[in-house]
Amino acid sequence: MLWSLIKVLLFIAAIAGLTYGADLLLQSPEGVRIAVAGWEFSLGPLQAAIVLLLLVALLWLVMKLTGLLVATLRFLNGDETAISRYFDRNRERKGYQALSEGLMALASGEGRLALIRAQRAEKFLESPDLTTLLVAQAAEAAGDTKRATAAYRALVSNEATRFVGVRGLLRQKLAEGDTDTALALAEKAFALKPKHAETQDILLKLQSEKADWKGARTTLGAKLKAGSLPKDVYRRRDAVLALQEARGVMDETASTEAREAAIEANKRSPDLIPAAVMAGRGLIEKGDKKAAARILKKAWSVLPHPEIAAAFADIEPQETPVQRLKRFAALTSQHGDSDQTKLLLAELNIAAEDYPAARRALGDLPTARPTQRALAIMAAVERGEGSDEAVVRGWLSRALTAPRGPQWCCDKCQAIHATWQPICENCGGFDTLSWRDPVETSGQSATGAELLPLLVGQPKAAEVEDDVIDLAPNQKT
Repeated sequence: MLWSLIKVLLFIAAIAGLTYGADLLLQSPEGVRIAVAGWEFSLGPLQAAIVLLLLVALLWLVMKLTGLLVATLRFLNGDETAISRYFDRNRERKGYQALSEGLMALASGEGRLALIRAQRAEKFLESPDLTTLLVAQAAEAAGDTKRATAAYRALVSNEATRFVGVRGLLRQKLAEGDTDTALALAEKAFALKPKHAETQDILLKLQSEKADWKGARTTLGAKLKAGSLPKDVYRRRDAVLALQEARGVMDETASTEAREAAIEANKRSPDLIPAAVMAGRGLIEKGDKKAAARILKKAWSVLPHPEIAAAFADIEPQETPVQRLKRFAALTSQHGDSDQTKLLLAELNIAAEDYPAARRALGDLPTARPTQRALAIMAAVERGEGSDEAVVRGWLSRALTAPRGPQWCCDKCQAIHATWQPICENCGGFDTLSWRDPVETSGQSATGAELLPLLVGQPKAAEVEDDVIDLAPNQKT
């Protein structure tokens, strides 16, 4: 700090001295008079400035020659590297200057200039860990992918810079869409630095896209050990991966292993609806109906969902509608205020032909929170109670423009999915799907379908029946 202050003060003093001297020369009409060994010279202001510059250049040359002379004398005295060190210092100075200029150009977004400076630094410096990396990044910024690839491969050959080289090649392959090679490079980078968070995330994403669920679970465990993932998030995502692993086993017709894997996923995250449904169906196939009912009832207590109700119905597929209504009380007695519970109870009563009970179960859903399913059920209730066909038709026409209700929506990009997936098909987000109402857009439709309730006429009985069947597929639950 003190030395920096001294240098600043010396610089200010030099500038002040030069300014004062220039002012004296300009004010002196005779310029400068020099007398040496009987010789006398008179110089004007411009001539004096030129002589001063020549003296400075001569002084610089004398200093360089003195340094070279000293290096030569040291060489003659036995120092074999004295002369080479003298020239190496000059090369290093030029090399580091080019390196600094290259870094500044790269930070400024001047890729081509950065590449030129990087090549100059590479010429003067023998430090590939610095210059080769700068060449690679500058070539990327300049769009020279071949030169960048060659530089990254050179970094891979050096043990000290291997990870940086692999990471650079990995980014290139991801940009090119070559996921197979990118996966191999990500695995190599992970082996070199298992705690590197970015590498963990890339590897986990690639493994998930390639359905390597076992490898993805290993990577997820490494994230937990590295401290980059909270335990509760780890348990949830590990359950997601375990569920996908179970699905893969089920595809191979190994029902026992699939059942055990699905149960494991359900234990790790009871609120994961697909895991509970798969575990329940696996236990039904095994013949353990009580265990299946227990898992599904617990899942319903966490979040009522139509897939849970469908799996619960498969426990006793041959029961009568009245028996089913009674057995489903284990579900409908929970979350009585939930829309899904009300809709399920209304459908069960419709199947049992108890239409007044179905109307009571619906409550104000068709008017307060109308959805396609609620309005279709209301149309079925009206028809079952013998209402005029125009009334039934009116409910069905309203259902055409009503919201679809809760769906699997991505919390990241808001994309809607027909079924739950571990990875969003739109944005690639991992475990971002949740069961909720999607973001609805308001405004008139292109076809003007919202005017149908006003324009619809007297339907035929067969048409009403077909519409009820199409729009209320769950009424026979």
